[in-house]
Parts: sequence; structure tokens; C-alpha cells
Amino acid sequence: MTDDKIFLPRFGAVCGILLALSIGVPGAVEAFTGETAATSLAIGLGTAFGAPAVVAFHGHQAHASGRFGAYAFAVNMIGLGLFTGVAFALNLVIFFQEPGQLAVLTEVVLKGASLVFVLGTVAFGASMVRAKVFPAIPAWGYGISFALLAVFAALPDTPWSALLHVACAVVLGWLSAAVWPPRPVTALA
Repeated sequence: MTDDKIFLPRFGAVCGILLALSIGVPGAVEAFTGETAATSLAIGLGTAFGAPAVVAFHGHQAHASGRFGAYAFAVNMIGLGLFTGVAFALNLVIFFQEPGQLAVLTEVVLKGASLVFVLGTVAFGASMVRAKVFPAIPAWGYGISFALLAVFAALPDTPWSALLHVACAVVLGWLSAAVWPPRPVTALA
């Protein structure tokens, strides 16, 4: 493999691991402490690593996922872009406001963005399951755990939502490990 064929999958895998850490570590902490400014900061900023990770996941399976996989990837990317904004707002803006300060339109937009994210993650998870390129557990886990994460984002934090963050981190770590390309074999002279 040439350097350009190695860089993008590795970059996406590293971003997936960073995203996993920014979701899983705060989730594990929140199970005991509840949501804090520090855990919100980590989750809110960590969302920036989602798009490169998903691009790497799609690139890894694109040869086997067909037209459905391409459409699922497109919807997932749009939903991910929207939900990245939602997660950023929830964790770095709304977290620091008093309850009841959001305009009705803002609440509707946040819920609509979350719905597009749910549809995209379910479709992309289904494309991973159908393509059979990734191991079955994280492929199913992607579609299920991230859809649930979007639903739980609108609810008060509980130990279950913290556990869900950890489950999402495990799925991301597993998928990221799967896209990491092997080192090229060089012939001995």
C-alpha cells in the first residue's frame, strides 16, 4: 500500500479512537458523578472526530456496501453533521443555561437534527451489517447504540445513559481497529 492509501484509513481510525475516548471516558465518569462541566467539555469537543471516522468506516466497506451503502453513508454524514452541532450545543452551551431558557424553535430544530442522525446511523449500521466487512457485533452496535444515544441525549442523565456512552465507545474502538490498514510487506533484498 502506498502512503496515501494508508494515511486516510489510519487518520480515520485515530479519529475514531479519539471520539471513543471523548465519549467513553466521560460516560464512565458520569456514571458516578453525574454530568460535569469537564465531562461536557470532553464530549462536546470530541464530536469533531466523528466525520473523519465515519469516512474511514465507509471507505473500508464501500466496495461491498453497494448503492444502499452509499446512500446510507450520505444520510449518516448529514445526520452526523447535524448531531455534532446538537452535541456541541447540549454539552457546551445548553449545559450552562438554566432550564427552560430555550426557544421552542430551538428545541424543535435540536429534535429534528437528532431524528436525522438516528435515521442515518440506523441506515449506515444496516449497510455495515449487509456488507459483512466489519465484525457483526460492532456493525449492529453502531446502528443500535448511536441511535439510542441520540434518544437519550434529550433525556435527563442516568447511569443507563452513562453506560450507553461506554458502549458507543467500545463500538467505535472496535470499528476503528478494523479499518487500520496492515503495514505493507516489503521484500527482503
